[in-house]
Amino acid sequence: MLLSPAGVEALRTALTRAAFTSNGIASRLGAQATGGVARNDFRAALRATEDRDPLGTLIRVFICEQTEPEAAVAAALAPLSLDEALAGGLVERHGDGLRMGVDLEPYGDDWWVLADVPASARPGRPLHAEHVLGIGGATQTLIGATVRRPVETALDLGTGSGVQALHLATHAGRVTATDLSARALRFAATTAALNGQDWELLRGDLVAPVAGRRFDLVVSNPPFVVGPGTTTHVYRDSGRVGDAIGAELAAAAPGLLTEGGTMQYLANWVHVAGEDWAERVTGWFAGTGLDAWVIQREVADPMAYVNLWLTDVGEAADPRRMADWLDWFDAHKVEAVGFGIVSLRRSGHDDPVLRVEDLRQRVQAPLGDRVGAWFDRQDWLRDRDIDGLLAARFRAADGLQLRQEATMGDEGWAVDRQVLAMPHGLRWTEEIDPLVLALVGGADGRLPLRDQLALLAAAHDVAPGELAEAAGPIVAHLVERGFIEPVAD
Repeated sequence: MLLSPAGVEALRTALTRAAFTSNGIASRLGAQATGGVARNDFRAALRATEDRDPLGTLIRVFICEQTEPEAAVAAALAPLSLDEALAGGLVERHGDGLRMGVDLEPYGDDWWVLADVPASARPGRPLHAEHVLGIGGATQTLIGATVRRPVETALDLGTGSGVQALHLATHAGRVTATDLSARALRFAATTAALNGQDWELLRGDLVAPVAGRRFDLVVSNPPFVVGPGTTTHVYRDSGRVGDAIGAELAAAAPGLLTEGGTMQYLANWVHVAGEDWAERVTGWFAGTGLDAWVIQREVADPMAYVNLWLTDVGEAADPRRMADWLDWFDAHKVEAVGFGIVSLRRSGHDDPVLRVEDLRQRVQAPLGDRVGAWFDRQDWLRDRDIDGLLAARFRAADGLQLRQEATMGDEGWAVDRQVLAMPHGLRWTEEIDPLVLALVGGADGRLPLRDQLALLAAAHDVAPGELAEAAGPIVAHLVERGFIEPVAD
């Protein structure tokens, strides 16, 4: 840990006593100043903390990135001694005062996360090769996408500061966390102790530290950045060429999961000229025997991608590094890089479900609830043959909308296109024909699908058997997307 066990206890006492929590800070600063801090505008927050009481001093040091008088910082951290705070790197001397040496971030209702100071707070100072990230956008994406159901065992691969493990501990009996970086594990151990949690922490590359063990839930925000395999910062660079780390995690998943277990991780994948990116990613899961749902959330062109990651570590002014990286993309015909979420499940079935698709629309949070429900719907569908599907009753999802596009002609409006839209959940849209529209419109939960199709067959002069055969895959797709829902018997 960064501090001794007694030092961690003393720091927790100081933070609690000063109300240095998300709610405590918001209450002290007020809405305007809190909003300013979120935009890195600290002016109002600094005005609200000019008295430099313990809470005000902690806000100025760890939120507003200020250098403050030694006496005020010592008083704010008490009973943690200033000597231990300096030795552990919590604060550091700067000019005639002290400033933050680590990013100590209040998080959630009453948590704290320790990480390295971000590059933006130390302009011109290169990041440590084992830089430990705080709570960034990718971190929040995985937090929101994780299925939060009670499990006995959970694993966080590449834990970094320990943010994912903090969340896992709220619904897992035991949490194991790994990282290649010994430095990251010290931060994670401190985060765990400061929040009164106890995790098993193991050092090693990806799954090596837990070889032969299985878990009910595995999450990972790995070093997924795509490139030539150069390693400069362990939090982003895996040392694997291209997008190989995503495929490697997919291959490891069957040996990591208990029966019914789930694995979720963030990944980047390349879009290669002349190839279908979805087919490329689909190949990662061939032979795994796992259900897989991969959703692409963002796509960046090579220039934007390289700029993003060079800026992230303060290397934006390195033209040679940028040129080498872009040359590698050109040599491998990479047109773009996709970012998304991989969700896998060991269902125990011989016919695993595999979906790889674009989902760029804004979705209703938390995404993890939607992922869990998607797997539930797969189980429901897999447990029913065509006769079981025809015997089921369905109702349209609440709030389902119909959007129409029409053209004015000599005989009035002619409908060109009809689209079903879900205003909540995953907010899917689906173009449909009149027969499917009638099917969804008649799904009120009263009639079995077989009877509903018989009525539609008579109305459209179609043989009932033919309509039932054609409708099976359509109904399954509508259920999978959540447009219609089975009614419990």
